[in-house]
Amino acid sequence: MHKPATKATQKANAAFLKKLPFDNVQDFEDVWRGLIAETPDLAIKNDAGEIVWDMQSYYAFLHKDAEAPDTVNPSYWRHERLNTIAGLFEVTDGIWQVRGYDLANMTLIRSDSGYIVIDPLGSVETARAALDLTFIHLGRKPVVAVLITHSHWDHFGGVEGVVSAEDVASGKIPLIVPDKFTEEVVSENVFVGRGMSRRACYQFGNQLPRGPRDQVGSGLGKGASGGKNAPVFPSRVIMKTGETLRVDGVDFIFQMTPDAEAPAEMCFYLPQFKALCMAELVTCHLHNVIPFRGAQARSTKQWARHIQESLDLFGDRSEVLFITHHWPRWGREAIIRYLEKQRDLYKFINDQTVRRINHGQTMLEIAEELDLPPALGREWYNRGYYGHLNHNIKATYQKYLGWFDCNPAHLHALPPEEAGRRYVEFMGGPAEVLRKARVCFEQGEYRWVAQAVSHVVFAFPDNREARDLLADALEQMAYQAECGTWRNCFLTGAMELREGVKKSATMNTISTSTVANMPTELLLDYLAVQVDPAKAEGASIRINLHFGDLKENWRWTLENSVMNCWNKSLPEADAEYDLNRATFNALVCKELTVEQALASGAITERGSRGALSRMFGMLEETPDFWFNIVTP
Repeated sequence: MHKPATKATQKANAAFLKKLPFDNVQDFEDVWRGLIAETPDLAIKNDAGEIVWDMQSYYAFLHKDAEAPDTVNPSYWRHERLNTIAGLFEVTDGIWQVRGYDLANMTLIRSDSGYIVIDPLGSVETARAALDLTFIHLGRKPVVAVLITHSHWDHFGGVEGVVSAEDVASGKIPLIVPDKFTEEVVSENVFVGRGMSRRACYQFGNQLPRGPRDQVGSGLGKGASGGKNAPVFPSRVIMKTGETLRVDGVDFIFQMTPDAEAPAEMCFYLPQFKALCMAELVTCHLHNVIPFRGAQARSTKQWARHIQESLDLFGDRSEVLFITHHWPRWGREAIIRYLEKQRDLYKFINDQTVRRINHGQTMLEIAEELDLPPALGREWYNRGYYGHLNHNIKATYQKYLGWFDCNPAHLHALPPEEAGRRYVEFMGGPAEVLRKARVCFEQGEYRWVAQAVSHVVFAFPDNREARDLLADALEQMAYQAECGTWRNCFLTGAMELREGVKKSATMNTISTSTVANMPTELLLDYLAVQVDPAKAEGASIRINLHFGDLKENWRWTLENSVMNCWNKSLPEADAEYDLNRATFNALVCKELTVEQALASGAITERGSRGALSRMFGMLEETPDFWFNIVTP
């Protein structure tokens, strides 16, 4: 199925060996520093015996001495060799990291009576395995607190692998998070959870095999684990920069860093250890301003300002810097240089995108022409292994000006299927487009081949020749890509063109645990985005919900095909309902019907009979997770 690298791809990849300082091996020294236990044969299973995290498959071809094949960009290959090292490491006396056990790192800090866990990975199984590794080599001690640096799933989904939800809920074990954590977890992982998760298949290459012609990682790490996960909501929220907290004898000084790498995020300094945790604000590559999975556009200006504030607050007193992906930095001078160049990386993207906007350049023009200055671009930790400069410039443009380039011809363009049909007609029909595209393919013009042939695929999705040629072009673009997410995106597109969409098990983005921990307003807002306008046309429903256990009264209405809610009762409602939140949660999760709840006495109804059933009846059926992307 896979094709070899063409001569054009071999030539493009060979150029990278001359472009970058491959003789600089400091990263290879740093990634091994402090090794306590390496686990090259790591394969973590769930209770059913299924593998949910597999590093041994990567070790098979990305071992220590492996040279880059011509199907992988050599710069990216170098980075993924570093990402393949898994095990337990000492960061400094009293701080350890488990790396390679999930997409993120788990950090453990020695406290007076146990361990403080930082970012308990993305699934229960991987978090439990990381903690077990720690116990084997450092001794079994209780987890006395959990701190989550930010609102991305790979940093908190495994919390129940290190502590119980009951211990957090009771306050026995504090769960410490940044301000707005809960709101952002719900917004990103629930409201648009299905669409984002499907797109993440392209970003991380979830369904691709592992190997030199397939998925070799994602840049940020290897990929996302496939185990059980559910958020446990916090007991302690950090609100402002400079806030301090003593946790079982360990002092934390916090810095809030919102609206950059994550909408809710914080860094912290540990004075007893002279250690600075930069969360995911800095990494060993250029990060994403908008990832392929989708997110709100992040501010490169704010990103740079946060890094400068970290320098001002902690730079001159830090002897070690660790992050929640990749490997640490040691020594004050190295830390300051690293932070300064990461700061200037994001500031350059911001400033130069804005400058060119004011010259009248469009998003595509800026992204095509702008490159990093050598002082930034030759640093390995500034390379675009996860967030490519090209798409980060486009995201920064979007942050300031939105999607429209102000060219009226682009304001109301035809959708892909209709545009594709007309493009193909104008170009002489599918056979003529494909004939010309094959000439371009032989010349190594893969970007143009993909752009042109995609019109044929959207106009004639059953044209096997077009699908195969588009797949071939995407495959060569993947082999040349320095960015892991670009490689995964190209290869996943090629796979689905050749084999169709492979429907496998999907992540449940709206679990019972998630619903139970959502504030009522967010839960009702979640239901509002599921209203089917065709069902709701002409309907008018006005309900009062009385949650006795929460002592909350909610006005819930449907008018004009729109659901609204307010935290107060409606004077003239169609119906009144007395219930508790657990019952309502069960209705949302479809574990219970309104009729069953009424029959059991879990809900008491007054007024217009059936109003609550009609309200839930306005919601659409769960959409298909595996919607098409590279085909109509």
